[in-house]
Amino acid sequence: MVKAYILIQTEVGKATAVAEMISEIPGVTQAEDVTGPYDVIVRAESTTVDDLGKLVVAQIQKVDGITRTLTCPVVNL
Repeated sequence: MVKAYILIQTEVGKATAVAEMISEIPGVTQAEDVTGPYDVIVRAESTTVDDLGKLVVAQIQKVDGITRTLTCPVVNL
């Protein structure tokens, strides 16, 4: 299982709506709007790195109101 945090910047005033829409996407385990340089932080899981990429590019980045994403895979050292 591949896990990742996805840091998201949104258009002004869209963080709550973006978090709500993303939380409904399969593979997303948590989506919360936050303060700071990013507006939403998402926790996601997939079976492979390729599937994680597909989740981010094909589903999450298509949500209306998102301006930028940064995907941070979890590593187990």
